[in-house]
Amino acid sequence: MAEWKGGTGQTIQRLYAWIATEEDGGEGVVTHEVVIDWRTMIAPLVGADRARIESFRPLARNVARISGRPVRLIEFSSREVLEDSA
Repeated sequence: MAEWKGGTGQTIQRLYAWIATEEDGGEGVVTHEVVIDWRTMIAPLVGADRARIESFRPLARNVARISGRPVRLIEFSSREVLEDSA
């Protein structure tokens, strides 16, 4: 698990996401209120930096507690470019 460091030319090889499971078995990305520049926003709990994703653990647990539904940390590690707009 490499820590992300800006300005080093690192590429994203995997994404991590906190995923909730609905009663019918469907899944969705967990979102939570976060404060960015003194504004409250809703943000998906997704990222490429494992340390940052781990910092979202209390938020994910809060969603699980409030919703009563399971929330899991999932790693997506397959990479396929679907479009290149450059």
